[in-house]
Amino acid sequence: MDHLFTVTGMTCGHCEKAVTAAIVRVDPQAKVVIDRSANKVQVHSEKSHDALAHAIVEEGYTVAH
Repeated sequence: MDHLFTVTGMTCGHCEKAVTAAIVRVDPQAKVVIDRSANKVQVHSEKSHDALAHAIVEEGYTVAH
């Protein structure tokens, strides 16, 4: 399934890598596409939306609801 998140706090390439790594720790098979300028993170994963959002928040970023 596809999940779309609005994530604030990403300011650089390192932020993108950190968010991607957090998601991959939850689902190693996840496909992650980040558009930092739009604060959008698109994830193709079988994991729940909440589990993926929690991983992003735990990494230190804000997920808008």
